[in-house]
Amino acid sequence: MSTSAAALQLLSSGLSDLELAQRIAAGDEIAFEAVMRRYNLTLYRTARAILRDDAEAEDALQVSYLNAYRAFGGFRGQSRLSTWLTRIVVNEALTRARKRGRESAVIPIDSSTRDEGDTMADPADQNMQDQPERAAIRKQSRALIERKIDALPDAFRTVFVLRAVEELSVEETAICLEIPEATVRTRFFRARALLRESLARDIDFALSDAFAFAGARCDRIVSRVHQGLPHPPDTT
Repeated sequence: MSTSAAALQLLSSGLSDLELAQRIAAGDEIAFEAVMRRYNLTLYRTARAILRDDAEAEDALQVSYLNAYRAFGGFRGQSRLSTWLTRIVVNEALTRARKRGRESAVIPIDSSTRDEGDTMADPADQNMQDQPERAAIRKQSRALIERKIDALPDAFRTVFVLRAVEELSVEETAICLEIPEATVRTRFFRARALLRESLARDIDFALSDAFAFAGARCDRIVSRVHQGLPHPPDTT
């Protein structure tokens, strides 16, 4: 059995967070791979929400995993493993953001609800394989939404990613970011409002150009109609 297959099998074995951490602390690399595969998406999104850069988010995630590997012996199971890992990623991402001279009024983050879903294929994605046009539209829509999320203020963006993308509860988000639950609600509400306003402006602009009928199309119809008009009788 390959290492990856063994790691995926371990994910379904029912081991607790503490048992996984103890195996990793003892040098079990398969257990470590299982943890990475379980939380890769959530932790990457967390770093990406803070850094707004794909490559740098990957670098931050890699460093965070190496830091976590050396610290697993200190994990006592007093919090969820996802929360513990997220804090490590948040600290690394914030450090990088500050080094870039960026003012990062962001918040720490948890990740809990996407455990097994991170490694499962989206049925919609499978259907798209035979529908290139719909797949292209979906890709464009996703890119637009990602740009709009990136444009949110730092504090709002991080809360939004945790609540809307990772689907954490208000309580989980507050714990991870170490802010009051009321602040989570306020920032999430404001982030959604800003996102809606931004998307609505783009949609309104696009609607003004919907079913365009200018240029060559207009000329073609005018020409065809002219050709179909009855010609006046020749009086010469």
